[in-house]
Amino acid sequence: MMREEAERRLAEFGDGPDERFPLFDAAVACALHEDGDRDPAAAYALLEEGGHRLALRLESEAPETALASALGGDLSLGGDALTYDALQNADVLSVCERRKGLPVALGLLYLAAARRCRLDLRGVDFPGHFMLRLETEHGPMAIDAFTGGRVVMPSELTRRALHVGLPLSAADRLDELMRPVSDRRVLIRLQNNILARARNSGNLPAAERASLRWALLDPLDPRPWIDVASAREAGGQLSGAIEALTRAEALGGASAYAVDRMRERVRKRLN
Repeated sequence: MMREEAERRLAEFGDGPDERFPLFDAAVACALHEDGDRDPAAAYALLEEGGHRLALRLESEAPETALASALGGDLSLGGDALTYDALQNADVLSVCERRKGLPVALGLLYLAAARRCRLDLRGVDFPGHFMLRLETEHGPMAIDAFTGGRVVMPSELTRRALHVGLPLSAADRLDELMRPVSDRRVLIRLQNNILARARNSGNLPAAERASLRWALLDPLDPRPWIDVASAREAGGQLSGAIEALTRAEALGGASAYAVDRMRERVRKRLN
């Protein structure tokens, strides 16, 4: 898929409503936007197998057990602790090929498979570590795709929140910490993971592409256009940086002071 075609598809997905956001299709489009010389057929086949195995497991197992058995067990999906910061861990096509990845990339596969079996599974922007929330007849359960779909007890959720620096008053508010987010937010979190890794490694083109995907997926948010402008400025694409700043300003809500300062800096370099 050509990069322009991937951008067109992402823009279409971004303009659609949250309730019909095609999570897996959009994730594949993001991966092809990064590297279009790949065939996504194997990834779709893996998802098909995951949905099939999950449906079989649900015939005799509780939902939380079936998720772990089918996806963490049968498909061997799990976290990559050895090369955690590698960009391939946030690329859904690479994750499907390697069966390893970041919590949010793995969680995306869990969500897509669960949708096929009508399970009420949703993503959670838990601080420091993406989680899944499964609604059951016994109440909500926290699922960690990074550890093969293991159920995480409330006491451990609090400990994890404390570990990333939240005060006890906030770490105990599991109703807030485990509040589900839309599928769109799940995929945007994945793009932000890519953005952070690209910045840390000095990969400016990858940082720009991740920011652009975020902008396309959430067309009313000015923040990703500022990130696009920052990456373009750092890479010497000064006219492109001005264009991105204009897009951010047109959406409103961005810091006018920050946009004006960046624009002035870029214009001085242009002159």
